[in-house]
Amino acid sequence: MRITDDKLLEPNPDLKVPIAFENESLIVFDKPSGVPVHPSAKHQGDTLGNCFSSMFEGLAFRPVNRLDRDTSGLCLVAKSTYSASLLQKNFSKVYYAGVHGITDGYGTIDAPIAREKESIITRCVREDGQKAVTHYTRILCSEKYSLLEIHLETGRTHQIRVHLSHIGHALAGDDLYGGLRDDISRQALHCGELSFSDPVSGKTITVKSDIPDDIRKLFSGGN
Repeated sequence: MRITDDKLLEPNPDLKVPIAFENESLIVFDKPSGVPVHPSAKHQGDTLGNCFSSMFEGLAFRPVNRLDRDTSGLCLVAKSTYSASLLQKNFSKVYYAGVHGITDGYGTIDAPIAREKESIITRCVREDGQKAVTHYTRILCSEKYSLLEIHLETGRTHQIRVHLSHIGHALAGDDLYGGLRDDISRQALHCGELSFSDPVSGKTITVKSDIPDDIRKLFSGGN
């Protein structure tokens, strides 16, 4: 089910999602893991969009960046078509990922991504795919895991998940792409920083979100 940008969603006043930043043009939610951004066949009424609609009656839900259901962190939502059009061209994200094994200290993954031929969800690295580039730096490690800071040069569906699995360091908990759930019950991926140009003032605003406890626990005793 595809939700268009001008779709008015059913309000759900019972759903509360933390707010990291807000002004007259936009709002940044700090989305918990397990909350979808958009409604789908299996999620009607329990999404970030439904939360937004309960807060802003009559406003269409216009997310500028979109996170997978089990990815936590910052999600930027515009309050108008005008703000959405400006923000789409003027924002950047930083992700933090807990991955299996000890990675190189830093690296770039430049590998095209395509949809798996027999699936509407799963992606893979394939020569005929769309160009996809991911930059990472290892900032912490434990005996089993590395914590990476990730910057995306492109924005393909499941890009981080596919690329890290491709180099043999799947996200912890990401059983769709080879990760194990021994120590975490969801993919260990968090959008921890958003920077954008404010549509009104033009000033750069940076919003940050702490890495959640379930990802941090992978590195208790790390070095």
